[in-house]
Amino acid sequence: MQKNLIGKSVLIVEDDPKIRELVKIYLIKEGYEAIEAVDGIEAKEKIQQLDPCILILDLMLPGIKGEEICRWVREDLKSMVPIIMLTAKVSEKDRIKGFKLGADDYVVKPFSPAELMVRIEAVLRRTASRCGKLSFTGLTIKPTKGEAWINGEQLHLTYSEYKLLHTFMQHPEQVLSREQILDFIYDHNQKTVTDRTIDVHIKNLREKIREKTPKDYIQTVRGMGYKFVAH
Repeated sequence: MQKNLIGKSVLIVEDDPKIRELVKIYLIKEGYEAIEAVDGIEAKEKIQQLDPCILILDLMLPGIKGEEICRWVREDLKSMVPIIMLTAKVSEKDRIKGFKLGADDYVVKPFSPAELMVRIEAVLRRTASRCGKLSFTGLTIKPTKGEAWINGEQLHLTYSEYKLLHTFMQHPEQVLSREQILDFIYDHNQKTVTDRTIDVHIKNLREKIREKTPKDYIQTVRGMGYKFVAH
């Protein structure tokens, strides 16, 4: 299960630090990337900047309430990012209101963290077409937009560099030979593409990433090929 979930980013919008930390611990254990926001203002910023795959949204937040965040996501952003409301509001009226606002699930406090993880997995499975994004420790790729971002800054890549990065991020922690990479990113009819071409694209991609961060995401495995290191 963890292998299929890696790269899925979850934004926890919760003002209670104990609940936030508890959910974060369980998310990381299950292979998710956990992002935190303590109020509605920070939630808006991180939703726009980081484009998470799913929101865990408390309703009774200081300042901007959770219901307003949900309405803003659906009506203003026109976003279909999955939303699980996590709240102490227990009435049927509140649950119905939450679903009408666009929530995908509704979890009442106190809650079981293990059950929440199952609900997150179920929601992501139902809404898989909404989240094509892959994200690993600050590096994000958005296939539906053809964009790559690192620590909130866009990477300006060529088409080949983008396809190369996308291929690596679809196969985290796997050693890919040059022949495999060629098969993944080029049409079989392109006879002029060589192993040397792959090496040049990888060199250029590494340089662009290193302009933004010292982290070495793409590692050379001597005699075998290359590996994308996700952590």
